[in-house]
Amino acid sequence: MPRDKSDSLFKLIHSLTKNEKRYFKIYIQRGGQEDTKTIKLFDAISSQEEFDENKVLSENPELKPDQLSNLKAELYKHLLESLRLYHDGKIVDLKIRQHIDYAQLLTDRCLYEQSHNQLKKGKKIATQHDNLELLLEIIRLEKSIMPQLIDNKNQMRVNKIVAEVSHLNEKINRVNQLSNLESKLNSLYKKVGFIRDQRDHNAIENYLNKNLPKYKEEELSDLEKIHLYNLFIGYFFFIQNFHKSYENAIKLVSLFEENPRLIISKTDFYIQALNKLSIAQSKLSMYDDFVVTIDRIQKIPQVHGINLSTDLKTRLYKYYYMHQLNRFMLIGDFKSGIEMIQNVENGIESFIQHLDQHSSIIFYYKIACMYFGDADYNQTIQWLNKIINLQDVDIRRDIHCFARILNLVAHYEVGNLDVIDYYIRSTYRFLAKKYDLRLYQQYILKFLKNLGMSRSNAELNSLFKQLRSQLLTLRDKPYEKRAFIYFDIISWLESKMENRKIGEIIREKAMQRISSRQSLEI
Repeated sequence: MPRDKSDSLFKLIHSLTKNEKRYFKIYIQRGGQEDTKTIKLFDAISSQEEFDENKVLSENPELKPDQLSNLKAELYKHLLESLRLYHDGKIVDLKIRQHIDYAQLLTDRCLYEQSHNQLKKGKKIATQHDNLELLLEIIRLEKSIMPQLIDNKNQMRVNKIVAEVSHLNEKINRVNQLSNLESKLNSLYKKVGFIRDQRDHNAIENYLNKNLPKYKEEELSDLEKIHLYNLFIGYFFFIQNFHKSYENAIKLVSLFEENPRLIISKTDFYIQALNKLSIAQSKLSMYDDFVVTIDRIQKIPQVHGINLSTDLKTRLYKYYYMHQLNRFMLIGDFKSGIEMIQNVENGIESFIQHLDQHSSIIFYYKIACMYFGDADYNQTIQWLNKIINLQDVDIRRDIHCFARILNLVAHYEVGNLDVIDYYIRSTYRFLAKKYDLRLYQQYILKFLKNLGMSRSNAELNSLFKQLRSQLLTLRDKPYEKRAFIYFDIISWLESKMENRKIGEIIREKAMQRISSRQSLEI
């Protein structure tokens, strides 16, 4: 077994839970010398922190070097087989697939009635859980055995199947169109972030309208609705229409909660739905609702009948920390946010290293903002450098741009005035190259350049007031206001003007926003 396959075996073994390992031992203990060797190999690899083939051989002399490659291949195959059997009654798709497999075996033995009975059982489950692809596979197999089921209902059955295939193909095509469109927009968002101007808005809107399939919402299947709502959540978020994004997130979460079976069969989509709802609520300062939603995310493992894969557990873990940071930012409680960061098991950096690059960039920036809010500017710079020093700046260009702006402000606060001019020129070149040199950025760069000169307190205060006035004129402009999503520079300017901590000012504003929204809801 080549090195990459050995690594795959090692990773698979170490991904198993205790119960899965115990089940594997029961499954494999079927007697025979080969099975004994397979268990020994399993135990040897399971006990290693890093894969070491030479150590496996030296500690287990009964395992011969010339046998090891075949043993590893057999072990990998047996592990997958045991996992399939272990989860057979828990994963809906496996239940459906089992009936399809049984039907195929029975068809091969010319036991067509028995095969048809298995297909009916699989069809019932697939229909209940809106699994269109497996439903289509069942119907196609059903159609293939129909000529062998000769009775007075045969023609009626054939006509029904033909109509079902046509109807299902139409739905599957629509799901593919929606999911492709959703993936395209999501990929573009991960690249550039929020739209920058009218040209961006027109391009996104035209692309959506051109590729959106025709539909009647009330006639859509659950799976079609999931992809439709996900598409609109992402689209409206992309163009900064958080109210519309929130409305679609509510529809998506309601779809699951009105059909609890969907939570079991499409757990990943349900987790995504709650995650997207909480993001929309945080953007709209809906603090009480936001807290309720993140509590629901945390309680997902307790849902009866739910089966969480390692991937879903990792995703829940990521969402937990992401939303806790969002919560502390919403209420301006930066000290508690930093306390949480410092108390993450095995360290926050170790945790972030296991995430995809897009998630890592978001975490780096949020953590930097948390330290900035607590006036720990050295730590702010350290976390921002993790973004600035990345080679690939084509993932979330917007965050790369604003990381450089915040980095300049942090260097000013630390007193690194000797490097400010260099960083301003560097940032100016970067923003110009990435087509993100807007009025917001121009005002700040000019302001910071002026700050680098020796000035009296009165002059500095005048500069702070001037920039604040300039920026306040941008807050209601559609394509300039996005800048305030990334960094609350207004509060920073006010902290300098009033000689107060930025955290205090952000907290006061946060409480006012939350209180104002609660009053409106009453």
